Amino acid sequence: MRTLALAGVFSALAGLALAHSPLRTTTPADGAVLAEVPQVLELQFGKDIRLTRITSTHTGAHSKQLDLSAEAGFVRSYALPFEGMGAGDYVIEWRGLGDDGHPQSGSFTFRVD
Repeated sequence: MRTLALAGVFSALAGLALAHSPLRTTTPADGAVLAEVPQVLELQFGKDIRLTRITSTHTGAHSKQLDLSAEAGFVRSYALPFEGMGAGDYVIEWRGLGDDGHPQSGSFTFRVD
């Protein structure tokens, strides 16, 4: 009986994981080292998602939110204008709502030399 209950829990969790909108690729790529600050950040998701917040942190100190006002609805691809803060490390953190109604979040990093 216990094994059957555990199998049910794992099956439900696997179904939830499949329902989410995974981040497939970013430009710049996670961990990339660039010669100059990119003018656009691109995020490609596996399923439709509505981004609710995206924040750029520069070298662990300066954070700013990117403007999402031009983005509406649930889509798989985002191309967001990006104003960098010069050379250094960048952490891009995002939050959104999957088309399944579940909140999601994640991050990626890149460096500008």
